[in-house]
Amino acid sequence: MSDRKPLLDVLRGEARAIPPIWLMRQAGRYLPEYQELRAKAGSFLDTCYNPRTAARITLQPIERFGFDAAILFSDILVVPDALGQKVWFESGHGPRLVPLENDSDVDALSGSFDIGKLAPVFETIDRVKGELPSSVAFIGFCGAPWTVASYMIAGRGTPDQAPARLFAYRRPEAFARLIDILVEASVAYLIRQIDAGVETLQIFDSWAGVLPPQEFERWVAAPLKKIIDKVKEARPGVPIIAFARGGATHLPRLAETLGADALGLDTAIDPVWAAKHIPAGPALQGNLDPLALLAGGAALDREIDSILRSFAGRPHIFNLGHGVLPETPLEHVSQLIERVRRAGN
Repeated sequence: MSDRKPLLDVLRGEARAIPPIWLMRQAGRYLPEYQELRAKAGSFLDTCYNPRTAARITLQPIERFGFDAAILFSDILVVPDALGQKVWFESGHGPRLVPLENDSDVDALSGSFDIGKLAPVFETIDRVKGELPSSVAFIGFCGAPWTVASYMIAGRGTPDQAPARLFAYRRPEAFARLIDILVEASVAYLIRQIDAGVETLQIFDSWAGVLPPQEFERWVAAPLKKIIDKVKEARPGVPIIAFARGGATHLPRLAETLGADALGLDTAIDPVWAAKHIPAGPALQGNLDPLALLAGGAALDREIDSILRSFAGRPHIFNLGHGVLPETPLEHVSQLIERVRRAGN
């Protein structure tokens, strides 16, 4: 096997007949080996902070399926945890935080980022990098400020992020301070991930699509650009993928202004539209429906082929439009990988 890393080649502008493939949430609940480790590991946050366990979980999908990239097993909420906000996970209910309710709650976070608390994450990276096959890239990540802030204010996930949206309308100065705090913490966190051994980064803005245009520009696009600019200034040459889920018609402008090396596309984006309207420059990543992967069979083959046709001839990373669903059959993931890798034949 070549020592070249297909994912990094694409992020540097190469169009490949067989696109590299990795999947969001490729390490997780659909894998029986993950379930076995989690049963012994304690809470989810404890698992994220256990370098030996987190490294094994990061490597599991590479060992089973041979993806072209491993993504660090962690969680976007380790950043508010390192800012001193209490974070925990309730089984069956997801993340919980003590919510930020007023200006003084936000002000208390200023200068409080303890990157030393994230030392276990960097140890995980160090453990993984020595075990990856030579052709497999290593992806680090963080949550984007808007998405992380939405959890910090609501204290949990919500369907429409109304608590954060209301906070931003009612207390725009305090919300801007929170975003700035998260920008600086995210930059420091990503740089340390690079120094520990990741080769590329993805920034997840999973709730970008709930905002109207002016708010999208203020709370999604501008903070993303700040993070990308600062990381690239500090560590030139490390490619960055921006995933603004729900970005829709903002994507052509983001392609021209963010400075990202790739844009992640969510399930709702028509690949034909994306190939036509998103300017050349950044690679495009995505965007198979996770439900098509769950369905398998002819429907899965049809959706795979449509995406491959749409992005033929331009730099493309095959991925989902969101994360792997827990009930996804392993054989469907194998079917996906086999079909994508037959693309150039």
